Amino acid sequence: MEKEDTLGGRMNNNTDLEKTIADITRMSARDGKTETSENAQGSAQNGDTTGDSKNEIPQHSRFSQAELKKEVTEISTIAAQIHEILNTFIVGNQQIIDLILISLLNEGHILVEGVPGTAKTTIAKSIALITGCGFNRIQGAVDIQPADMLGVRIYDTSKKEFVLRKGPVFTNFLLVDEINRINPKAQSAFIEAMSERQVTLDGITLPMQSPFFVIATQNPHEFEGTFPLIEVQRDRFMFSIRSDYLSGDDELSIIRRANAGQLYWETFSRSLSPILSPQAIKHHIKVVRQIAVEDPVLQYIRDIVVATRNHPDIELGGSTRASLALVSGGKTLAALNNRTYVIPDDIKQLARATLAHRIVLARDAQVEGVTRGQVLEEILAKIEVL
Repeated sequence: MEKEDTLGGRMNNNTDLEKTIADITRMSARDGKTETSENAQGSAQNGDTTGDSKNEIPQHSRFSQAELKKEVTEISTIAAQIHEILNTFIVGNQQIIDLILISLLNEGHILVEGVPGTAKTTIAKSIALITGCGFNRIQGAVDIQPADMLGVRIYDTSKKEFVLRKGPVFTNFLLVDEINRINPKAQSAFIEAMSERQVTLDGITLPMQSPFFVIATQNPHEFEGTFPLIEVQRDRFMFSIRSDYLSGDDELSIIRRANAGQLYWETFSRSLSPILSPQAIKHHIKVVRQIAVEDPVLQYIRDIVVATRNHPDIELGGSTRASLALVSGGKTLAALNNRTYVIPDDIKQLARATLAHRIVLARDAQVEGVTRGQVLEEILAKIEVL
């Protein structure tokens, strides 16, 4: 009689197939891709039927070049559709939309710095609706505690046991508005969710939903009652971008749309229907990982990041996370442009958004009025592809 295999039990040596299945299961568990029964139930309630999805790609499978081209064309087409839909309501902000899509297809996070009223929240909510993802929002405040974001266990008198009440981080698409108003204690509790895609409550580790994506905003011009993000947390963001006021022409377009009654969020949001799903996004995440990056492009990435560490105006250069973000981000940008390979222009296009929030200028450079953007422009102008 054969013994039943478990993750902690002995492997059955009689069947190679069972060994393969157990190996895959163990690797998935190590990567944080298995779900507890509680989390699986929550996913089902949110329409996440990953286990039954025909779009799931086994970790070991590879596309042929023709198959990869077909998949990449689909990603490019969907991205174009998202832009077309959003352009009917949102004016400008095309770069932010692209960076959000790139981050989403890498389960990365994005930090948007800018003044209020530049459509950051509207863009986030719109993309969440279009992609069929769950959406939650946290409004930054000084008195927020970790439990307000992560959740807490409360005693259920009817069940006579403690029951987990999950916080807003348990979603696919999380908007953290004015993140720099959250106190350091709560910020530090948030790092695990962003980096490890898990939350530890009362010694119990719970996996996040997948995909999990954070877009955080902060106003760089208002400092009263704020707590600057520590470097380790800024490094957790895949990209950062500055959200500025619209140009004169775009501002006029907004005014005309408002005058014509075309800027009612309730009407626009009801017109949106999902063209993606969490399962489809996870499928596309695996597709973009197979985009080709040739060695000269990898060396180009290395040279850019190393240059930030050796530049006289920079005290703290880009981390290895910056290099990895450029690799994965370059793959996704290539897919959005309907290519199965990365070119140097992809890396150059993403370099500022990848590095600006990770570097710290030297004190002398700050006194002289040198900006991070100027330093990065200088580096990108000097570095050449080998």
